[in-house]
Amino acid sequence: MFIVSLTYIVDLKKVDELLPLHVEYLKSQYKKGNFIASGRKIPRTGGIIFSKLDSIKKLEGVLNQDPFKINNLAKYKIEEFIPSMTSDEFVNLKEE
Repeated sequence: MFIVSLTYIVDLKKVDELLPLHVEYLKSQYKKGNFIASGRKIPRTGGIIFSKLDSIKKLEGVLNQDPFKINNLAKYKIEEFIPSMTSDEFVNLKEE
């Protein structure tokens, strides 16, 4: 599993201009099964995306399609981890 942390590197006004395109991008990635959760950071300095893609190369390819990345609005940090414990509601995320 991967956690992607986006940090905005431009004024929020520019982010808001492309937000509708970013949301459409996110929706398309959910439909493809590439993302499992996402949302804004508080305070609003960026966002977080959870992905269960099986390789960092695949994830990087998917992230390169994000309008925020294409237009250099955010920097992206990818961290991989193996969920070994979860609550009952998220047992499907565990990896053996």
